[in-house]
Amino acid sequence: MKKFSMSDALALIQIILTVLLAILILLQGRGAGLSSAFGGVGRTFQTRRGVERVFFGATIILAVLLVISIMVSVAV
Repeated sequence: MKKFSMSDALALIQIILTVLLAILILLQGRGAGLSSAFGGVGRTFQTRRGVERVFFGATIILAVLLVISIMVSVAV
């Protein structure tokens, strides 16, 4: 049986983080896309509340963790 190397573990972590990040991005609210920048109907400024705030914070944290894991895997 093959043992996991450090690069295998980092690759697995990156896959998991990428899937979770994609899910969180897709779960976030619609209407904040590029259409408002090109003359589409834009939303007025709103503060994030409840689950939307949790998703936003988790998205930032997962993105930072993904970047850190990529930087570590390049260094290894």
